[in-house]
Amino acid sequence: MTLECVELETAPKPRHAVIWLHGLGADGHDFEPIVPQLVRPEWPALRFVFPHAPVRPISLNGGLPMRAWYDIGGFDLSQKQDEAGIRASIREVENLIAREVERGAPESNIVLIGFSQGGALALSSGLRHARTLAAIVALSTYLPIADATANERSQANADTPIFMGHGAFDPVVPRYLGERSRDQLREWGYRVDWHSYPMAHQVCPQEIADLADFLAPRFRGR
Repeated sequence: MTLECVELETAPKPRHAVIWLHGLGADGHDFEPIVPQLVRPEWPALRFVFPHAPVRPISLNGGLPMRAWYDIGGFDLSQKQDEAGIRASIREVENLIAREVERGAPESNIVLIGFSQGGALALSSGLRHARTLAAIVALSTYLPIADATANERSQANADTPIFMGHGAFDPVVPRYLGERSRDQLREWGYRVDWHSYPMAHQVCPQEIADLADFLAPRFRGR
């Protein structure tokens, strides 16, 4: 069963899709307002898919249930990782991609975007996906279960462009975690377009503008 989603189409009959994964405790409505700021008039019809993560207890918050892609066990996000939860959510992303293919958007026209915990899932899902995606975007985040990813990543997305943006003053996911993941991805041969901004755990207008510049070639002439 596919997750419940918020969906926006910029024009009828889109053959391009953007799957955007929210952060811990948010929901699919979180990045809905960004669409008009991001999309350029010359781009083809796009379907934006903003799934709601399942509600689950979060250990870091004393077991309080909230929307999350996986559990967070402690403040050191790079050490205490809910691998079973991450893998379950990877399967959910696979279902979302398959649904877009069924609706007329081939994988080569699908962009996977995520913020914070959603960005961690975008990276771990996109690198494992068996067919080539248009792009992967990871905002204010890190690569989880990196050791397993090293052996499980798919050659199909070895050349897929990756955009990473991070706040220099991020108190939730410190920038060094993003930088460490960037360096690991580059060591594996991925093309990572890295950006740092004078902000906390958020997005900013310059980041949206840079993301539009990054996405424009993926949508040009389609």
